[in-house]
Amino acid sequence: MSIDYEQARSLLESSYTEAERLFLKGSPPKASSHISQACQAIFASRTQAYREVLLGCLVARIQDKSINIHQPYVRQGANAFSGRSLDERVVNRFLQDKRIPCSRGPYLSVFRRSVEFTPTTRDGLRDKEGYDSLIVVLGHIAKASKDAELLHLLTYVIYNFVELREQANVPLSRLHRISLEQFDQLISGLLETQSGGRFPVLLVAAGFITIKKYMDLDWDVFYQGINVADTASGAGGDITIESKGKVLLTAEVTERTVDRSRIIATFNTKIAPQGLEDYLFFVTSAEAESDAKQQMRQYFAQGHEVNFVDIKEWLMMVLTTVGRRGREIFNQTFISMLEDARVPTALRVGWNGMVEKLTTA
Repeated sequence: MSIDYEQARSLLESSYTEAERLFLKGSPPKASSHISQACQAIFASRTQAYREVLLGCLVARIQDKSINIHQPYVRQGANAFSGRSLDERVVNRFLQDKRIPCSRGPYLSVFRRSVEFTPTTRDGLRDKEGYDSLIVVLGHIAKASKDAELLHLLTYVIYNFVELREQANVPLSRLHRISLEQFDQLISGLLETQSGGRFPVLLVAAGFITIKKYMDLDWDVFYQGINVADTASGAGGDITIESKGKVLLTAEVTERTVDRSRIIATFNTKIAPQGLEDYLFFVTSAEAESDAKQQMRQYFAQGHEVNFVDIKEWLMMVLTTVGRRGREIFNQTFISMLEDARVPTALRVGWNGMVEKLTTA
């Protein structure tokens, strides 16, 4: 049976996007207990080939329900498929592109030639328990007939790959010099990259730290971890700038639309109780709804500055103003933030992808 390799890659990419979104959100997809246990064994196995077999067979099954996923050689039967070609042209390349630990050769090299994925194959393998778990999941896939069920399982499997990558060391790519044109592309790309809101906060925080260092200010720049409640930590927003213990300004960094109700909620829970006089909403677009702007004017009349700032426009202004030395400070600051062990590996992968685009353009 033939495989549409372009469609197969597209299938992996869309499931990866969803799996990474769920990972950054801290909301893993669900699976039945016996599938969950089997996948745990497969991903704990030292035989990487089992994981690639699982991913390839799942993609093949989604593409064509008539494929016999237990027969990865085309000569094995009318419904067999080329597991080696699918792995070389799609699955292994996908895993390498996403910096996920994987083999550097076709997975079928682990098995004897013309192998079938059946229980009788286990005798020639080192990790028999891991293979037994693979057979359990393949059996489930072979019986599944609904696309929704198979697609959910694909997201679940790729989520496990994302978790596996999180345990690995992904070195950061570095650009020792970045031009303003490259910064424009880099910031746009990072803001568009799925990060669970982390990239916007890190970019804005790095911008303030750059100003502090470049101008040798006595600022203390504090920034929150993503999904850390401001009220629980006592902070007025995602970023707080203080001087000698006095709050100079507070910033909320968001990818969501800021409407009137959110401004009122922020004022009532953060601005008014803490007496914050200068509050900034850093957003991906500085446009605000008319009722939100009207609410801001009311708070201004009460002595509170509440304003919207476009993240990219502000950063480009900062980077233009501080010159080459300041841009080097920003670059070093942002890299050190990404090197923090608390930052998800997905962000380092996203950064590396943007650097690769810039250097190969």
